[in-house]
Amino acid sequence: MGDSDQEWLEISRRGLMLVLSSPSGAGKTSISREVLERDEKISLSISATTRPRRPGEVDGKDYIFVDKTEFDLMVNRHELLEHAKVFDHYYGTPRAPVEATLGNGHDVLFDIDWQGTQQLAEEARGDLVSIFILPPSTAELDRRLHSRAQDSEAVITERMARAADEMTHWSEYDYVVVNVDFEDSVRQVEAILNAERLKRPRLIGLSDFVTRLRQGQ
Repeated sequence: MGDSDQEWLEISRRGLMLVLSSPSGAGKTSISREVLERDEKISLSISATTRPRRPGEVDGKDYIFVDKTEFDLMVNRHELLEHAKVFDHYYGTPRAPVEATLGNGHDVLFDIDWQGTQQLAEEARGDLVSIFILPPSTAELDRRLHSRAQDSEAVITERMARAADEMTHWSEYDYVVVNVDFEDSVRQVEAILNAERLKRPRLIGLSDFVTRLRQGQ
C-alpha cells in the first residue's frame, strides 16, 4: 500500500464525548486516567469552577477558575454544556473548547455524575457515549472506600448511602461495565471507544471516500 492509499484510508470523523460515571469508589477516575494515558486521541474535559485555586493547580489546565458572577454569565449565555453545584461551589463544562475538539476529530472524556450526563444528552445526544461503572458487590465497594484511607467513617457511610441512589441510574447509560478487574475494565472501555469511533454517522469523510471508490480512484 502506497502513502497516497494510506492517506485515503484516514477517513475524517467527528469526535465523540465519552462519559464515565460511577458511585464513589467504583473506579471511574482510575479507569479514566488509564484510558487517557494509553490513547492520544482523547483528552479530559476541563471544567470551569468557582472554587478557589489550590496550590499547584494551573488555570486552564486543571480547571478554568472564574468567580460566581462570570459563571452565572456563562450559564445565561448558554456557554456551558452542563453545570452543577457541588459542596457550595459551581462546576461546568465550557461548550466552545469541546466543540472545537470534536470538530477536529478528537474525543473528549468526561468524569461526571448522572445529572451531568443527562444535561449532556439534552445538549448533544448524537456526540455522547455514556458508560456506567458498577462495583462487583456492595461489600467490595465498601472495602475500596476504606482502603483509600481518604475519608472518615461518617463520610464513607454517606458515600455508601449515596451510591445506592446513584446506581439506580444505570439504565440511562449506553453501556455498563462491572469493575471486577481493573485491567479488564479498561479493556472493555477501550473496546467501546474504538467501536463507537467507527460508527457510520461519525465518519463524516466516508461519503467522499465512497465517491472516489465509485470513480475508480
